Amino acid sequence: MSKKNTIDLDFDRQHIWHPYTSMTQPIPVYPVTHANHNIIHLETGEQLIDGMASWWSAIHGYNHPVINNAMVEQINSMSHIMFGGITHNSAVELCKKIVNITPPSLTKVFLADSGSVSVEVAIKMALQYWLSQGITTKQKLMTPYKGYHGDTFAAMSVCDPVNSMHSLYSGFLPEHIFVPAPVSKFGSQFNQAEALELEEYFKAHHSQVAAFIIEPIVQNAGGMNFYHPDYLACARKLCTQYNVLLICDEIATGFGRTGKLFAVEHANIEPDIMCIGKALTGGSMTLSATITSDKIAIGISEGEAGVLMHGPTFMGNPLACAAACASIDLLLEQNWQQRIKQLNTQLQQLNKCSELDDVADVRTLGAIGVVELTDKAGNVNVAKIQAYFVEQGVWIRPFGKLIYLMPPYISDDASIKTLCDAIYNAIEGKHYV
Repeated sequence: MSKKNTIDLDFDRQHIWHPYTSMTQPIPVYPVTHANHNIIHLETGEQLIDGMASWWSAIHGYNHPVINNAMVEQINSMSHIMFGGITHNSAVELCKKIVNITPPSLTKVFLADSGSVSVEVAIKMALQYWLSQGITTKQKLMTPYKGYHGDTFAAMSVCDPVNSMHSLYSGFLPEHIFVPAPVSKFGSQFNQAEALELEEYFKAHHSQVAAFIIEPIVQNAGGMNFYHPDYLACARKLCTQYNVLLICDEIATGFGRTGKLFAVEHANIEPDIMCIGKALTGGSMTLSATITSDKIAIGISEGEAGVLMHGPTFMGNPLACAAACASIDLLLEQNWQQRIKQLNTQLQQLNKCSELDDVADVRTLGAIGVVELTDKAGNVNVAKIQAYFVEQGVWIRPFGKLIYLMPPYISDDASIKTLCDAIYNAIEGKHYV
């Protein structure tokens, strides 16, 4: 490779900020030249089996020809056009698909730039809806501990206030109402005491609360907590009973990851507002959507402002919408339910990690596999364990005490075995310390 094409890691280290990384003591980054299928190719020659699906988004793997061709066709027409006063076919067709696959009561689609922005929009929808009804007391949100909803300020304000990556901003963020995190596990018996406890919070605070926001079934970056669907069903019932809107954040769980197209289907409920992102474009472009009901959309539109007060510059980006249309078609045209079941069976190879002293719990759901270390073992040294994983030919990025897999759906059995073995060997050999 010629020098001019070599990735300048010195410049990267000196000048480029990576996610959740120090500028004075940055952890190493690995130079990627290209990616295909479920393989990441490094400039140094290594080929890494991807266990992360690029933070859970690249469900079809990389460089999928159907998505690529859709983007090429779109870019030859226009890569972007403002959405104010203009529409285009890619956005219209995408919104048709979104309305068709999300719960029936969700009929109005707001296209946004990223998952965090879709949460911001959802919060604005909830607050503006109540203001449009002449109710000025509902200015707070209610949400469980252990939640994670994004990095922008309104989204941060409903992330876990104690253990999240955003606890640093306490005092700057709006103060909302936090309820105990769901405890009853997916696949176990639901403890009705949780429902009674949750109702006490609704009784005490409903007059202040615009919306209850939750990640359905899986609390993701807040701890990979797989909870019982009855908790979500209970939240829906209480929201209706106490006149509170329900926002379901499906950014990480949507598009089949938990075994259902959307995780709300595990509880057979419909939220008032739903956020989607990540896998929406198959990981090829940044795009998200906030979907709501006629009731909310009309309520906002008949209020004092007459419009929802939000409008990103790149709203409805044609290139991203074209990619999303192709990705959704790719998913629905295959027997994706069977594919997720097969992945789940393979991910259960992680269960052997339970025999290790440093492991507190192993759990799988859909195409998600999680190994949680004990408190005694402590948090993972990300730089050290990633160096080990690269040596083993895999790409896995843990956080906190969690070493987890959310692989692309196209991963074959051999790839999943390699990923699971790498995690077992990393823990057994204490390569995370």
